[in-house]
Amino acid sequence: MNQLNDQPAGQNGEPADASPALPVPSPDAPVAVDYESLVQSISDYAIFLLDATGRVVSWNNGAQKLNGYAPHEIIGEHFSRFYTAEAVARGWPTYELQQASLTGRFEDEGWRVRKDGTTFWSNVVITSIRDSAGILTGFAKITRDLTVQREYLEALRQSEERFRLLVDCVKDYAIFMLDPDGFVISWNAGAARIKGYTREEIVGQHFSRFYLPEEAAAGKPARELAIARQLGRVEDEGWRVRKDGTTFWANVNITAVHDESNRLRGFAKVTRDLSERREREELERSGERMRRFLATLAHELRNPLAPVRNAIGVMHLESGLSPTLSRSRDLIDRQVTHLTRLVDDLLDVGRIMSDKVELRIAHIDLGEVLVRAIEAARPFTDAREQSVSVFMPANPLVVVGDMTRLVQVLQNLLHNASKFSPVGERIELSGRIDHNMAVLEVRDFGRGIPVGSLDAIFELFAQEKQGQEPVEGGLGIGLTLCKSLLEMHGGSIIATSDGLGLGSAFTLSLPLAAAPSAGADDQAELAAGAGTPLRILLVDDNRDSADSLAMLLELKGHDVRIAYDGMQAVELAPRVAPHLAVIDIAMPKMDGYATIAALREMPALKDTLFAAMTGFGQSSDRERTQAAGFHAHLVKPVEFALLEALLADAEARRQR
Repeated sequence: MNQLNDQPAGQNGEPADASPALPVPSPDAPVAVDYESLVQSISDYAIFLLDATGRVVSWNNGAQKLNGYAPHEIIGEHFSRFYTAEAVARGWPTYELQQASLTGRFEDEGWRVRKDGTTFWSNVVITSIRDSAGILTGFAKITRDLTVQREYLEALRQSEERFRLLVDCVKDYAIFMLDPDGFVISWNAGAARIKGYTREEIVGQHFSRFYLPEEAAAGKPARELAIARQLGRVEDEGWRVRKDGTTFWANVNITAVHDESNRLRGFAKVTRDLSERREREELERSGERMRRFLATLAHELRNPLAPVRNAIGVMHLESGLSPTLSRSRDLIDRQVTHLTRLVDDLLDVGRIMSDKVELRIAHIDLGEVLVRAIEAARPFTDAREQSVSVFMPANPLVVVGDMTRLVQVLQNLLHNASKFSPVGERIELSGRIDHNMAVLEVRDFGRGIPVGSLDAIFELFAQEKQGQEPVEGGLGIGLTLCKSLLEMHGGSIIATSDGLGLGSAFTLSLPLAAAPSAGADDQAELAAGAGTPLRILLVDDNRDSADSLAMLLELKGHDVRIAYDGMQAVELAPRVAPHLAVIDIAMPKMDGYATIAALREMPALKDTLFAAMTGFGQSSDRERTQAAGFHAHLVKPVEFALLEALLADAEARRQR
């Protein structure tokens, strides 16, 4: 076994800033670095060597612990046996060695296979090893089992020179040794990269300089060594300090190293920079907080919108309104629709950023998507006296996707085209098949887009201001939604324009699918009873919302009773025996969930159709209301079409 002599840094044989209270190795006394003991003492990281073809040339107890093979079973075998059959079939082990050879290193996370056939999720770093002539001689491979989050580098049985080469070439982990008193006696390339010190600067210095000053003053380094000495190892996560004074979030493992006679030789220390992971986790937490804020904001905005929408419905049923009142009613209707759309878009952006959007996949004819989108965008186009021309091929363009979300994409694009086109202008919608993709194009002849802004307009909250009128503003989230939703469908969108004043075109592509069999999506039509009123119970603590919706339903000929809280509903329901009960969720004292639980226990309501009414409309909210026993989930303000469908369902339930 060769020995490595490391000379401590500092003038006159003393470390530059070592504490006088800590014993310092004499500069004249050589310090032996036992690389074999260092690596073999690390039992939670697999560290081994491959030859240039990928065959195992060394093995150790740590690798045996992780992978399950004894040395005589694996040395000389190809390392691909650690990979799943699927990974081997697609040539992933060969690809890893190719990338490591080309770039010097390769890192991957994925499933790996033990001898007994069980799998574990691992982080793998492969580093190429070259001789002095630059010729590839093999690879150093480190595997970490991430199914148990706290692990160490596993020891490899190798010669002293192989241990030195292996440790020194690893750059993603700081691997070094301390003497029994905590002074650094070895340093690898990963330690230099992560902590910023060269070998000459740090060997002989006490490891407490890596800790925050307040932690070092409080004796944390000494406590960690004491724990490692007593228990064999210690693991910690926290802030550590680089040479330049900057801090990073580190995972640190300190393992006591003993020789054959159980004499403490020092400590093996492995440090990993986890700053990026911590930042990701913090971003996820921030995203979740933002999502909750947006959901609450939407709920608070939808509550006042609900009675306004109901009042508009009442005004539509009234006859004899003056032209001025009719125009005012329609103006309010358009603005409520616009505000509701903004709330929905803002919520959708939050859900997409938090990966909370779930697609309801089915075979869809894009022709039907266009029809629904044009109808949804009609308030915008009619208000500007614009026409929409459609040019579609004779054969259907069938894709696999979510009808509601694709209509939302087209509606956003039509709204965008309408907003930035002159009054009376036309908008063109065309479809075609191109390279087995269904392609739709929305073209306008309006303001156009500068070439330099064609990519930026898809960024969140980005808006092109050049030449824009003050009334054309918005939140800048519509195109971001379009792009995100199309990418979730495996599609894409691009914008083109010849410049300002020359119009623009948005081209979206979706993978083409085979058309579904005839009649696959047919649904039985439910016939509503003619002239027979439904008994309806409305439960809502918002009196404006309850009264306006009751007024709308009564004008439609139904018998409506109102309860302004859950207890009143429990008292009223047995006498009413409603065909339909619409229950607000967010009520004080007795909320909607407690209310339906009480109502469903009443025999008189065994045939009642229960609908939840709330300002929360995320998938998790719908799942919760369904689990509570609601048959339908209405989001405030309730669309008239959904209300009509609910009444038809209640009538069909009564007939059955």
